[in-house]
Amino acid sequence: MHNRKKIFEKKERSKRQRKMGADWAELPKELVESISKLLTIYSDYLRFRSVCRSWRSSVRKTPVHLPPQLPWLMLSHRAFFDLSLHKTHLLRNHPQPPHTRICASSHGWLALLDHTPNLRLLNPLTRATRSLPPLHTFPNVLTFNHSLVGREYLVANPHGAVHTLSSRHVCTSFLTKLVLSQSPSRGPHFAALAIVAQNNLAFCRNGSDAWIFVNDEDGELYCWEDVVDYNGVFFAVSKGGTIAVCDPACSRSPPRVSLIQPTAPFGFVGDINYAVFSAGDFLLVTRLLDQEFSDAAGVESNLVYRTVSFEVFKMNWGLLTWQRLDTLGDRVLFVGGNSSLSFCASDFEGCSADCIYFTDDYSELNDDDACGKHDLGIFRLCDKSIEPLPCFPPGSFSQLGWPLPIWLSPNPC
Repeated sequence: MHNRKKIFEKKERSKRQRKMGADWAELPKELVESISKLLTIYSDYLRFRSVCRSWRSSVRKTPVHLPPQLPWLMLSHRAFFDLSLHKTHLLRNHPQPPHTRICASSHGWLALLDHTPNLRLLNPLTRATRSLPPLHTFPNVLTFNHSLVGREYLVANPHGAVHTLSSRHVCTSFLTKLVLSQSPSRGPHFAALAIVAQNNLAFCRNGSDAWIFVNDEDGELYCWEDVVDYNGVFFAVSKGGTIAVCDPACSRSPPRVSLIQPTAPFGFVGDINYAVFSAGDFLLVTRLLDQEFSDAAGVESNLVYRTVSFEVFKMNWGLLTWQRLDTLGDRVLFVGGNSSLSFCASDFEGCSADCIYFTDDYSELNDDDACGKHDLGIFRLCDKSIEPLPCFPPGSFSQLGWPLPIWLSPNPC
């Protein structure tokens, strides 16, 4: 008798569960769609769509309402590490030519270079692609001839001298940073600003046949180190903290660049500068490097660079001066080869406040990973300590090879 009662109760529970499942599946399409728009994390949105067939058919495959997502760390052409889940995602990707270089990450798109003049954009999530004007259309490239192996490019430097460069050198070192004004999937009216050979800011709009330089009006040379966009406007910073502002919406062609010369605080030094907007503030992040010797076998020069510290400065627009910051508060920064990013740490799992998450994007020796490890990690402003990223535990050696790890904001649109 007792066993029959347990069997009966089990059947009743099963009926209720089936009935509950049917009720959830039969929610009105409008209600399911409204609930989906309350989700702010892309992975949550994907799980929401996978609940049942009716939910999947009720909401868009590609969400357009999502805010910027916590970046993934690109480990290889297919592998991306998700900080919030401590999980590696393997994505289908377009086959890449040998020696492909990821030269930038902006709005969820990667800028790809190889040993040809082609410059392509790729969204790893959607596999969508776009083309930008090729490398030989930069104004300082006088000629390009693919048959002249090892000296394909004839290039003029800012002082008027002419020299040859190989396709390999142009692929690895000529274009140092590229940022988009918006995601190309959001419309055709996007633009790009690139740092070329350190001294030049090059601009193009979608559909342009060639790049144009926009920073040579005053005749002074600047060593540009980083560029970032804010609400569709480009901001570049130089080695000495000079700011260049370029608005793609300007009707003038080429658009005018405004130069701002802030006052730098005493002791303003850094080996690399990054520009980032954080909660509306314009920050300059300086990275300090030191040299160390590696005991890796088979390396011609054991001297490598390692990050030892960061300093953060905030732009005071009223006084036109860089002011040192001792804390980021609840903010977290992501810097490297990507367009620099800032988030509120409490909005996401898996990241720590008052920290800078960094990757290596500077030394050719480190770029080639010749000594078996990358210079990347988490810098804590509170105690100036550096700890490894969770996907690169202490003592681990990278077996990833090309490309360099780079931060990418997962952007399905």
